Amino acid sequence: MTDRTDAELLARSADSAAFAELYRRHVDTVFSWFRRRLEWAAADLTAETFAQAWIRRRRFRDQRSGSALPWLLGIAHNVLRESARRDRIETRARRRLGLPLDLAAEDGYADVEERLSPRTALTAALERIPAHEREALELRIVDELGYDEVAARLAIRPAAARLRIS
Repeated sequence: MTDRTDAELLARSADSAAFAELYRRHVDTVFSWFRRRLEWAAADLTAETFAQAWIRRRRFRDQRSGSALPWLLGIAHNVLRESARRDRIETRARRRLGLPLDLAAEDGYADVEERLSPRTALTAALERIPAHEREALELRIVDELGYDEVAARLAIRPAAARLRIS
C-alpha cells in the first residue's frame, strides 16, 4: 500500500488498513507540529486530529498532488483552536466558582478531588445566594417544577419566579 498517494488511501479508507497507512505516514509530523505549540498536550491533540480526520475522511479533496498533510494540519489547527477555547471556558468557570486555576502550584493533592467536586462547588455557590432565590432555584431545578408551579408554591407571580431563578 505504500506506493499509493494519500488521496488514494483516503479514497479506500473504508479499509482501515488504508487509513492506518495514512496515519503512519503523517503521525510524526502532526505530533511535532503540536509539540512545537503545546508540548504537554501534543499526544492527546494528535490523537484527536486523526480521530477527526477519520470522521471527515470522505470530505477530503485532493489539492496537493495526492498529499493529505495540508488537510491534516488544517484539522490540527482547528483541534488546537477548539482546545484553547475549551480551556478558556474552563478557566472562567473555575474562576467563577473560586476553584484553583493552577493545580500544579498546590503543595498537596489530597483534597483536589474534594475541591473540584461538582457537589462541593454547587453547595458553595448555593450558599452564596439569598434564601428566597435558592428556594426558587431548588423548586425549579431539583424538584423539576414549572415556573407557574414554583410561583404557586412561593405565593408569587410567575414573572417573579422566573426572575428569582434567573
